[in-house]
Amino acid sequence: MKVEPIVYGDRKVYSVAAFNRGVAQWLTRLPTIWVEGEVTELRRQAAWQTVFFTLKDPDSGSCLSAAMPRGQFDALRLDLRNGERVHVYGRPELWEQKGELRLRTLSIERFGHGEHLAALERLKRKLAAEGLFAESRKRPLPRLPRTIGLVTGNDVAAKRDVLTSIQARFPPARVVVAETYVQGPRAAAAMVDALRAICSEPEVDVVVLARGGGGFDDLLPFSDERLVRAVATCPVPVVTAIGHEQDTPLCDLAADRRASTPTAAGRLVVPDLEELLAGLARSRAALARGARRALDRHAQRLAHTHDRLRRAPALLVERRRAALAQAEGRLRALSPRATLDRGYAIVRHDGALVRSSTAVTSGDAIAVEVADGSFGARVV
Repeated sequence: MKVEPIVYGDRKVYSVAAFNRGVAQWLTRLPTIWVEGEVTELRRQAAWQTVFFTLKDPDSGSCLSAAMPRGQFDALRLDLRNGERVHVYGRPELWEQKGELRLRTLSIERFGHGEHLAALERLKRKLAAEGLFAESRKRPLPRLPRTIGLVTGNDVAAKRDVLTSIQARFPPARVVVAETYVQGPRAAAAMVDALRAICSEPEVDVVVLARGGGGFDDLLPFSDERLVRAVATCPVPVVTAIGHEQDTPLCDLAADRRASTPTAAGRLVVPDLEELLAGLARSRAALARGARRALDRHAQRLAHTHDRLRRAPALLVERRRAALAQAEGRLRALSPRATLDRGYAIVRHDGALVRSSTAVTSGDAIAVEVADGSFGARVV
């Protein structure tokens, strides 16, 4: 539809809608092109028919809005994430309602590190689903390792940083070093072999896998599935010190501990000797105080026992005397004399007790015993 202006005398004026429509029609003359940039502000909703995102130039920061039908976007199965670098094929168009320029996208392809990032993300999800990154399977580091294994390249700085850190903190530590490839296509397999070899050494209790930084491509071997599985199944705990703080290869997720630098890895695997000696001194002092307290308690217990033993004979005699007095009282209470004191008498005939009136006859001589003596009598 042709865009017509409004004529005001000798002046032709276009409405905003007409202007936007004219620009949009003119943009249709431009060919389809490829545009390179980083994906940012990716917006995809299940209820939307269009996927929106922004292409950003990493050097200048310039931005370009882009849109693509959701069906076409999903059919590509790229699993795009913000920050990935892509090549976008499409043509410029103007959204007339807002007057905004955007790129109507027909196709998207990853570029540079994008494909590697996508592959790493898929591998990460796969290994995480198998539980290789679970916190529950991570093992504590030994307090005093007998031997420390160090798998590293011939990078003098990384090896020196680990050894210097260990030597400074714990001079008696014993370290076995295995140098291997840590960069390039042969690095992953070489590191797996070195890891197995060093774990076969006697008395190795912990292994440090170290590299002194590098670019994205340099660190790719440390996300190789073979090496990640070897780290996860290593018979002893593994500490990784790969790259810098912002670098996170998949080996870091599978390792029992991650150190930000080789120097930090050395501090993780050995205790500080001065702190250890200070702790031993404190423990020795606590043991001495405990021994003194125990000795004092035993001495008090012994003195108490000695005092009880010293007083025991007198107490025994006193208890026996009290028991004898008690028995005497019972005997006195049961004695016939006590009965006589209450006014009773004991009658005997021919030396035998008279228990019944039929035991005597008139005229028999009897003996009568009372409390204070006895006298003779004759039965009437």
